[in-house]
Amino acid sequence: MSAPSRRLFLGASVAGLGSVVLRAQEPASEPRPAPLVMANKELPTFQPTTLFLTWHTDPTTTMDVQWVGTAGETADTKVYYTTGKIVPPGRGLPRILAAAVDWQTAVTVARPYPMTDFKVYKALLTGLTPGTEYSFKIGKSSPVYKFRTMPAKATDVVQFISGGDCGVNTAAVANNVQAARQNPSFAVVGGDLGYDNGTSVETSLAFLRNYSRTMFTRDGCMIPLLACLGNHEVRGGYGSSRANGTFFYPLFENLYPDTGYATLDFGDYLSLVMLDTGHTSPIAGEQTDWLAHTLKDRADHPNVFVVNHVPCYPSYRNPLSAKVRDPLDSTAGTGELQRKLWAPLFDKYRVPVVLEHHDHTFKRTKPLIDGLPNPDGVLYLGDGSWGRIRSPQKSDPLHVMAKTSEDYHLSLHRLQGTERYHLALDTEGAVMDVTRSGQRSTGGVAVKS
Repeated sequence: MSAPSRRLFLGASVAGLGSVVLRAQEPASEPRPAPLVMANKELPTFQPTTLFLTWHTDPTTTMDVQWVGTAGETADTKVYYTTGKIVPPGRGLPRILAAAVDWQTAVTVARPYPMTDFKVYKALLTGLTPGTEYSFKIGKSSPVYKFRTMPAKATDVVQFISGGDCGVNTAAVANNVQAARQNPSFAVVGGDLGYDNGTSVETSLAFLRNYSRTMFTRDGCMIPLLACLGNHEVRGGYGSSRANGTFFYPLFENLYPDTGYATLDFGDYLSLVMLDTGHTSPIAGEQTDWLAHTLKDRADHPNVFVVNHVPCYPSYRNPLSAKVRDPLDSTAGTGELQRKLWAPLFDKYRVPVVLEHHDHTFKRTKPLIDGLPNPDGVLYLGDGSWGRIRSPQKSDPLHVMAKTSEDYHLSLHRLQGTERYHLALDTEGAVMDVTRSGQRSTGGVAVKS
C-alpha cells in the first residue's frame, strides 16, 4: 500500500456527515466544548484532528498526550501545560489571556505509524497533582485544551464509560456524544475500535478523528481513552503476531510494551485488568499465569474490573457450538477456553465485574460462581454494541443470562462509597438497564478446580 496523502489524513471520516447532524441535534445547553485559544491575536494554526489522551501509568499523577500527524505540521511539538487560569473564548473573536501563565513543558517523541509516512506523537506529563484541572497546548500555535487528573482517593463519586465494537458509523458517533454527556472520568473500549483489521489506515484514523472531536465533558475537559485488543485490530484476528496489531500497538504500546495484556491501578480504589482474548497473546500459558498473580495481588482492592474482548459468556454466539481441542486455539469465539481457565480465577479472587464485548448485543448475566447463579458471584456485562448490533440468541444454553437485547449501548459505571452501579444507556441517553454490585469481601475463595 502506498503512503496515504496529507489530503487523506485531513479528510472527513466515514461518519462525517452523520456526526455533524448529531451535533446539530444536541440541546443548546450542551454544545461540544470548543478548545480554548492561545494568548495571541491570531487563530491557532495547528489543530490536530486525531488528538487524544490516554494513560499507561498512574492516572492520578500522569497523562499521555498523543496524536497522529505528519512531520513538519508544526515547528514545535513540545506539550506545554499548566494549572494557571486561562480565559475561555467569548462570543465572536477569541479573547486574550488575562495574564501570562507559568507553562511547564514535556518533550514529545515520534514513532512510525505503519503503512504510512505519518508519525504517532507522544508526550508523557508527569508529576501532576491528583484531582486537578490542567490546560495544555502543543507548541506555540495550537488551541489550549483541558483535562483533569484522577483523584488520589475516591472520596467523591467516580464514574467512567465502557463499551466496545465501535466502528466509525453514525451510531458509533451518537454513542460518543452520549458518553461525553455523562461526564465520565475516562472511557474504556474493549476492542474493535474502528474495525481497521490491521490493514486500513483510513479506518484507524477515522476512529481517532471521531473520538477526538466528540469526547469532551460538559466543562470542556478531554476524556482519556483506554483500550484493549480485539480481533478487528489484528490482521488475521486470532493467534497472530504483535506486528499484525498494525495500528493498535503504535497507539497503545506504552500500556502494552511486550504483551496484549496489562493492568492499570488508580490509587488504591480501582484496578483495570485488560486481557487479550487470543489475538496476539495466547489465552493459556503465560497470560493465565499472569492473570492469577495479578488478581491475587489485588485480592484486597475494593474495585477490580476485568476488561476483555471475546466474552466468557456470549449472548449472540452459541457457547456450546464449538469445542476447543487445542488449548492455544481461541478462533471459535465462544469463550470456552476462558470459561475453563479464567472464570475460576475471577471466582476465586472475587472479581465483581467483567466487561465483555465482541457479540454486538446488550447483555447482563446473573452473578455467577462456577457458572451457576450466586448472589456473591461475578457479573458479566457487555456485549459490545457501541456501533454494531445483532440479535441475541433466543436460547440460553448455559442458563446464565439475566437480560439481553438488540440495541446500541454503552455502560456507565459509578463507584460510590462501598457501592458500584452499572447503567446501560442507548444512543438517545435512555436507561436500558441498571444493576448494582456490592463491595468486595477481601481475600480469595475456594472454588472447583
